[in-house]
Amino acid sequence: MTQTLRLVMAQLNFLVGDIEGNARKIINAIIAARDVYRAQLVIFPELALCGYPPEDLLYRPELYERINRIFPEIKAQAKGIDVLLGYPEKAVGGCYNQAALMREGEIVSHYHKQQLPNYSVFDEVRYFKPGNTPCVVDIHGIPTAITICEDLWFAEPMAQAKAAGAKLAISINASPFAKDKAIARENIIAARAREGQMPVVYVNCVGAQDELVFDGGSMVFDAQGRLVQQAEFFVEKLHLVEVSYDGSEANVPMGAIPVPMSEEERIYKALVLGVREYIEKNHFPRAVLGLSGGVDSALTLAIAVDAIGKDRVEAVMMPSRYTSDMSVTDAEEQARLLGVKHYVLPIEPVFEAFLQTLQPQFVGLAPDATEENLQARCRGTLLMAISNKKKAIVLATGNKSETSVGYSTLYGDMVGGFCMLKDIPKTMVYRLVRYRNTLSQVIPERVITRAPSAELAENQLDQDFLPPYPVLDAILERYIEHDESIEDIIRAGFDADIVRRVVKMVDRNEYKRRQAAPGVRITERAFGKDWRYPITSGFSNFPSPTR
Repeated sequence: MTQTLRLVMAQLNFLVGDIEGNARKIINAIIAARDVYRAQLVIFPELALCGYPPEDLLYRPELYERINRIFPEIKAQAKGIDVLLGYPEKAVGGCYNQAALMREGEIVSHYHKQQLPNYSVFDEVRYFKPGNTPCVVDIHGIPTAITICEDLWFAEPMAQAKAAGAKLAISINASPFAKDKAIARENIIAARAREGQMPVVYVNCVGAQDELVFDGGSMVFDAQGRLVQQAEFFVEKLHLVEVSYDGSEANVPMGAIPVPMSEEERIYKALVLGVREYIEKNHFPRAVLGLSGGVDSALTLAIAVDAIGKDRVEAVMMPSRYTSDMSVTDAEEQARLLGVKHYVLPIEPVFEAFLQTLQPQFVGLAPDATEENLQARCRGTLLMAISNKKKAIVLATGNKSETSVGYSTLYGDMVGGFCMLKDIPKTMVYRLVRYRNTLSQVIPERVITRAPSAELAENQLDQDFLPPYPVLDAILERYIEHDESIEDIIRAGFDADIVRRVVKMVDRNEYKRRQAAPGVRITERAFGKDWRYPITSGFSNFPSPTR
């Protein structure tokens, strides 16, 4: 006789450390899955109860005290429905990344994550002990294997599950977004389903935590490794799945699969979600940014408005003696198109006051980058004053290309609580503004087509100092994201002098990047948790910076 298991993939957004708030969300989802969806099982993501990644909160005894206080309330709801929940379990000998199956108010089985990722943004070996045994449990007549995230990126856990008689595999996850991650996930899970000859139910979380975005996209593969159902990306969702079992094999019918998104759409949605989450979860009532008339601040403003609404965003134009009329006009036009409050605060009086105060120190010294940086620092000071007074987060507007080579000013254009474009190369900035204008025309065409300039000196252009951005970004991707050597990059066809100059700039400016605001991680190698280079190092022979 064929059995049918109705399960709900609870693709939800959790806040790290908010045990009580997360528990309320979990309980509400249990009730909805049981009473509205008539499900027999509800599956939550990895470490749902504490949020992911909890990092050094896992060292705090209070974290486990709060979990222990709230857990009976969650177990009490596991009646009339099975509940699979991820949370950290403190036990004799260490802490485990655990998934527990609850039934009729009791834990009937549990699983400890075996493969602990310790690369890129992951530090799980720092906190958890690995498990070493599979977990196969009967769930409404179906022998079901429970796994956690990284386990399915290795063949052994699935082989263990198959050997233990599993006919269905469930994987709970907290898998962060990167621009090519969705395809990589599908390929890996499809391979595991084929190896195990069983369907795989893959449940991911959604939301953002600091620099990480979690894109959801929970999915189901059949035993042949075909994607048969998938939840939407970037949204919370309770997704119902029906699994049939005839006593020998489990099957999942073909269901809804979202229309594939372009790379620009995926990245734009990740940026919007990351900005919204950072602002909302840190309880900032509004945001402010410097709108220069250039493409980076234009994209930053559009994303901010899409994230939290035009009524909570303010733009400040701070022209100097070198700011063109074109920049002032284009900034005003974009603010009008987006409907945000827009102010003009000329920095010339402030700049002059600084120059006069510093004049005794500058006697006999020729003007140089000092005066250029001083203008940026005038703007940074004004933005931070507005931030303090209005309790608004300052959104920095720098991109990855500039951050990589230090083409930015500490305590100037780098000021801010969050830098959404921190992992976006300049060439992708242009692709994203074009994409955004396909939704509605909010970025003036001239902002996109004009030559980029910091406008800190007369007739200044970015490419007076930097290689053309397509060349620069290609070199940076090879050096930063793929760890290619100087020689490898030159052999790939790039000019040797340009490569050495770019690498020198990257290596010299680690001290700046260490002081930069956090930002949304988009690539597989972002500055922040992914990038852990020493500031003080004899590895490079490049001289120390003074800028």
